[in-house]
Amino acid sequence: MIYIAIILFAIFLDQYSKYLIIAHIKPIDTLPLIPNVFHLTYVENTGAAFSLLTNKQIFLILMTLVFIGVLIYFLIKIPDTKENRIIKVSLAFIIGGAAGNLLDRLRLNFVVDFLDFRVIKFAIFNFADIFVVCGSIILVIALFNNKNFLENNNFGPLE
Repeated sequence: MIYIAIILFAIFLDQYSKYLIIAHIKPIDTLPLIPNVFHLTYVENTGAAFSLLTNKQIFLILMTLVFIGVLIYFLIKIPDTKENRIIKVSLAFIIGGAAGNLLDRLRLNFVVDFLDFRVIKFAIFNFADIFVVCGSIILVIALFNNKNFLENNNFGPLE
């Protein structure tokens, strides 16, 4: 199933990149690839997006598990039709990204962030975050483009 492959790819890319960052960037803190524009910077994030809910690991782990569970429910329940495929792909992106950061929280008690776009003074983030954000944007666009989605799908209990 393509959706499982997307989820596994997102998790692999996220976890392997973090492994490389811990092995090579953590000892030096930051590596300027384009000075003052883009750096690889090792950061331990104990919160959620933009460091919200800092040091609330148990809460974040439980909420992420519930969130992933709900998304998996929809991924299974939504019929695999041509009209729904982009919705299901977006859900797979979000699940993969959420699972990548969840693995960090479970293993390390924090999330490793490292993509540091200094030129725009934005929060430091990782590939899991990219999958969650891109998946969310794609989902919103897909739902707006598929106006009959909610009318045509019954989201009752799994059969």
